[in-house]
Amino acid sequence: MDYLPLFFKLEDQPVLLVGGGSVALRKATLLTRAGARVTAIAHEINTELEQLLAQHQGEALIGEYHTALLDGKALVIAATDDNELNTRIHFDATSRNLPVNVVDSPDLCTFIFPAIVDRSPIVVAISSGGKAPVLARLLRAKLETWIPNSYSNLSELVGRFRHAVKQRFTTTNQRRIFWEEVLQGQIAEKVFAGRHEEAEQMLEAKLADKNDHPTGEVYLVGGGPGDPELLTFKALRLMQQADIVLYDALVSPKVLDLCRRDADMVFVGKKRDNHAVPQEGINDLLVKYAQQGKRVLRLKGGDPFIFGRGGEELQKLKEHNIPFQVVPGITAASACSTYAGIPLTHRAHAQSVRFVTGQLKNRTSDLNFEELVHPNQTIVFYMGLHTLPHLSSQLIAHGKDADTPVAIVSRGTQPQQKVLVGTLANIVDKQAQAKLEAPALIIVGEVVNLHEDLAWFGEEVLAEHQPDLLPRSN
Repeated sequence: MDYLPLFFKLEDQPVLLVGGGSVALRKATLLTRAGARVTAIAHEINTELEQLLAQHQGEALIGEYHTALLDGKALVIAATDDNELNTRIHFDATSRNLPVNVVDSPDLCTFIFPAIVDRSPIVVAISSGGKAPVLARLLRAKLETWIPNSYSNLSELVGRFRHAVKQRFTTTNQRRIFWEEVLQGQIAEKVFAGRHEEAEQMLEAKLADKNDHPTGEVYLVGGGPGDPELLTFKALRLMQQADIVLYDALVSPKVLDLCRRDADMVFVGKKRDNHAVPQEGINDLLVKYAQQGKRVLRLKGGDPFIFGRGGEELQKLKEHNIPFQVVPGITAASACSTYAGIPLTHRAHAQSVRFVTGQLKNRTSDLNFEELVHPNQTIVFYMGLHTLPHLSSQLIAHGKDADTPVAIVSRGTQPQQKVLVGTLANIVDKQAQAKLEAPALIIVGEVVNLHEDLAWFGEEVLAEHQPDLLPRSN
């Protein structure tokens, strides 16, 4: 270990910053956030830097660096492009045993600035020892996605109750278990949702509850169309902390791999004419596991509120007073059309879009086709691949032009994505030849014509034999 990571308390401490440019501004920003009183000296000083120092009881000096400026300082930073001056500052500071940092010169540093994830009072620092600062920043960016800003509020709440918890529980192990339940359960989630008063009330009640029996919660999460990079930060966080996962057939293996490794995985997927667990059974399982005190993740493909039957599941939870959260996912219509290069709306082609299920609750496709044939709109059919002949013929029968462009997007956003383009008149025959597989989305409208120019993603297959099967390589 080249450097021992330490956290300096710089509140109201005097710091010398030699330099007045953009680099000096970045360092001064960090120092003032930590409460330091910064004195900057340079021949020219950035206006923003000057204003920053004035706002935080600092000082901006125009002139030459000299050793007397080190008197009484707790820390020294050199942010100049003058190697001779930087070396001089290094030796002057080290001769007084002052910590010194010379920007971009690790050999002249007795300390370095790490990449920082700031969720004060929680602070995470990442360093490469000056060898790969860009890599350290990339790692910081990854951590930023996993640590919400609301962790700051959570840590403040925990800090206010720390003494009370210490009085209530006599052993370290008891306190550890208590805080683990708080920080990984409903109280933390209330904070993340911005419901701070409720979180505080729940923490007070938990502290006063001598029985302290566990209560469960359900996370209804949209897993998106298949590409794991399209998940939301909140979805990833809840996936990582659930005790048990009930997942659908449309959840891709790569998304499923991001769930907590030791969670119990329960497949409850439904395919046409093949339901692993009936919907009523899924509802009952959610209630059962939550009443056992478990954190239950109900993971659905796409978005749980767009043809996902999420509302039905929540109604069941509500009947049993089980707390829940809902995290939206990118729905297939948005994701598949985007990855196929088909804008759902376009000023020259479509001013509205309709999302339609190809199969109703009574297992029919008895749709209101008169509303679907209006001009200047895009129609997106979910779960319509097996009723494609009926959908095409009925749209034509109700007045939609037979030459209206149609696209079928199979396995959208995934490496196996394929796109078949045709018209209402010939799409059935083309699909009979291409045999694209479910899950697939059907897009009807003039915007489909933009696919050829805008397509950017997909797998190259059957290109020479299927001129209208338009795959792309990313």
